Amino acid sequence: MKLFYRELGQGQPILILHGLLGSSDNWLTQAKLLAENYKVYFLDQRNHGQSPHSDEHTYDLMAEDLKEFIDSHQLNTPIIIGHSMGGKTAMRFVSKYPQQVNVLIVVDIAPKAYNIHHDHIMEGLMAIPIKTLASRHEADKILSRYVEEADVRQFLLKNLSRKAEGGFTWKANVPVLNKCLPEIVQAIELPVPFEKATLFIRGKNSNYVRDEDRALIKKYFPKSDLLTMDTGHWVQAEKPQEFVSVVHHYLSCR
Repeated sequence: MKLFYRELGQGQPILILHGLLGSSDNWLTQAKLLAENYKVYFLDQRNHGQSPHSDEHTYDLMAEDLKEFIDSHQLNTPIIIGHSMGGKTAMRFVSKYPQQVNVLIVVDIAPKAYNIHHDHIMEGLMAIPIKTLASRHEADKILSRYVEEADVRQFLLKNLSRKAEGGFTWKANVPVLNKCLPEIVQAIELPVPFEKATLFIRGKNSNYVRDEDRALIKKYFPKSDLLTMDTGHWVQAEKPQEFVSVVHHYLSCR
């Protein structure tokens, strides 16, 4: 699948993969900062943003999408940064093509399986009558019955797109993502350990990467480091400058 992407800067390539219901737009601030030293490509994964929709949404397919992107742009062992679902895509990619990656940075996700806990979010999005929706305010009012946090609703409703002829459509393929939640929360297993430099960054106020996950992370990523920032799950969005400083420092030491 040919993915939509944005690019900034010059130098060693960095690829950025967003999380569930995100898009490349969410990474513009961080990409601009990283582009001072690197060539940054930030992608929309399948069924998100401006990339094509598909009835299938698996990590194997998303890894192949990434390989197609790397091959078509003739990128030589890029650095890959992935947040949440994007982190799992990156882990699946290095499990299949370890020779095509220089450094891996995984943001607030572990290679383990998770319980489905986005179901209320997906239920709220599915409750929005997209074909007859009159305004974003109406969408927010409906979504508020399922998602209390206003900032989370604002993030989610970035997936609404106003059509030229009037009305709204979804940028993300909400029905397929809802159907594929069991796939999205599954574990990522590596047939052999990934023996290259890997940084896991977690949020102190997030429960996605726990202390007890370190053993599993080390099993699959023996040369990994784990760094904790004073944030929730959206580490890079809550403290973008600190996040980029952490990435810069880690990469400068390689």
